[in-house]
Amino acid sequence: MNRPDFQDIFMELAINLAKRSHCIKAQVGAVLTKETRIISIGYNGPPAGTHNCDEEFPEVGCARDAKGSCSLALHAEENAILFAVKNGTEVAGATLYVTLSPCIACARIIYSMKIAKVIYLHSYAQYKGLAKDEGVEFLRKFGVEVVQYDKTRLL
Repeated sequence: MNRPDFQDIFMELAINLAKRSHCIKAQVGAVLTKETRIISIGYNGPPAGTHNCDEEFPEVGCARDAKGSCSLALHAEENAILFAVKNGTEVAGATLYVTLSPCIACARIIYSMKIAKVIYLHSYAQYKGLAKDEGVEFLRKFGVEVVQYDKTRLL
């Protein structure tokens, strides 16, 4: 019997969680883990109880900020971290699996919450057409391990 690796299970879950997003521009999923246990999950979208972008703004999506990002949504990483903390779960030392590498704002939160490792599938810089992944560089500079997931493992 071929048993899947936990890293594969967590990334596949992040990919499936991204499908829950109501964003019409990008769907991102995140799984926060400690060792072999899931401690929280998240996907990008507006705060619970506000609205759903694909329903309220089906043609163009919600308003964009100066950087072209959604002005109303929380990122997948933020949702996973906020849910964990709101429910009293300790996130220090955790590993975060995310389908898009963290933006600089999320990187600051990840570092501040003492998350030890980030494993991402796709590059935020490539998605946004930026020269570099500022969030990844920030995290690495300050000692957070950041690894791009090997996409060939999903085949």
